[in-house]
Formats: sequence, structure tokens, C-alpha cells
Amino acid sequence: MNTAVERAIRFIRENYSEPLSLDDIAGSAIMSRFHFCRVFAGATGVTPGRFLSAIRIYEAKRMLLNTAMNVTDISFAVGFNSLGSFSNHFTDSVGISPGRFRRVARTGGLGLRRTPGGSPYADSTVTGMITFPKGYTGARVFLGAFDTPIVQRQPAAAVIVEPGDTSEAVFYRLAGVPQGRWHLRAVAVADTSDPEPWTRRTLLMGGCDLDTTGSTCYAPLELRPQQPTDLPILLALPELESALAEPALISSSLT
Repeated sequence: MNTAVERAIRFIRENYSEPLSLDDIAGSAIMSRFHFCRVFAGATGVTPGRFLSAIRIYEAKRMLLNTAMNVTDISFAVGFNSLGSFSNHFTDSVGISPGRFRRVARTGGLGLRRTPGGSPYADSTVTGMITFPKGYTGARVFLGAFDTPIVQRQPAAAVIVEPGDTSEAVFYRLAGVPQGRWHLRAVAVADTSDPEPWTRRTLLMGGCDLDTTGSTCYAPLELRPQQPTDLPILLALPELESALAEPALISSSLT
């Protein structure tokens, strides 16, 4: 079934600027709408429509960084029918407006922050080891607790984990996670340990879902290169955006 889902995702990535319907996407997978929606959600964690929307915002981020197109033209280029709808959706997903994203991404002013408010109950602390895949050097890791499988909007709690003394693993401590059900997601842009000059940087991802109860939770995370069924990263993250601004440095798994 994953082959059918990957075929549908490839279709979405190639045609995201078009007014795609669920029938169009299901047809690319050669499956009925009902069966396709169930299989797609099982493989990706979201509906086909939500995946399409995430791809559109992700591509808009790339255009904002790598082209001189104005925001209005970009909104139509990624499949939105109005600038207002695009701006609202982009701001909700990325955390800042399209224009501000373009300005601050180029100056390194982006970053994770704790969203004010939270649960009226005692917060939890999540700890664990983040393990890097073999062949990749340790890198700074962005870790957050999100209310959706997509890394978007500001997380309920977040931390930047600096590289440790070894390249294999690093300890993390994420404090202030409100009680509830959360999607713990980790993202890093890492170099391979290959010393050759043509080595490419790669987006590494990892995560798990967990329920917090106001106490300390242990959740080990294993990073891996991005896979075709993974959702794109929408939240504005400094090192990820600088990498997107240099597409040649990103591995082909992103495209």
C-alpha cells in the first residue's frame, strides 16, 4: 500500500499548484476515495487534503527564500485562490506572515519559542536520548511538542538541543509540556561523516506520540533521513531555512 501512497504524494508534489480534488489524488493511487483516505491517513497521519495544504505552504516557503516573486504571485503559484486565504494559512502554519518570513529568514532571526498560556494543570518534563543514524554527524536538534503531526505553528513547549560530545546520541530535556496528548517531533539538518567535499546536508527527522500527566516522561527518539511519506516542516526553523535557501545542499529526499 505504501507504493500507492508514495505515488499519490509524488502526484501531489508535481501538481500542487493545480486545483486538485480528492478524486484526482485517489485516482493517481488507483484506489477508491474511501479506501485511499484510510490508507493515506494510516501512512502519513493526516488526510490527503491536509498533506496537499502542507506541501503548498512548504513550496511557498521555498519560493519566498529562493525567488524575487512577490507574495501575491506566490500565493497563486502554489494553488491558493486569494492572497488573504494564503496569508492566513501561511501565518497559522509557519508562525509568521509571508513577508516577515522572507525578511527574518535571511537574517537568521527565526527560532522556536514557548507559546504563552498552556494547561492549568501541572506541566510535564520529557527527557530522553536522541540518536543519530549511522553515517551522520551530530547536529543541533530542534525539538517541540505539537498538537498536530505536522511540525507547524508554535509548539506547546520547545527546546534547542546542542550537539553532544559524541556524534551518535545526545541527551535532551523538554520542560513545560502541558498535560495531554502531544506529537513530539525532532528535526535536524546534519552533514554526513563522509569527508569528501561533495557530501550533502540532509534533513533528519524523528518523533513519537505521547500522553503527559504532569510528571517526568522518558521518550527516546531516533532520527532518520526524511522519507517520501513524511510531512514537510512548516514551522520556521533557522538552520532549516538557511538550508532551503541553498537547495543544492539538501539531499534529494526533500524533493
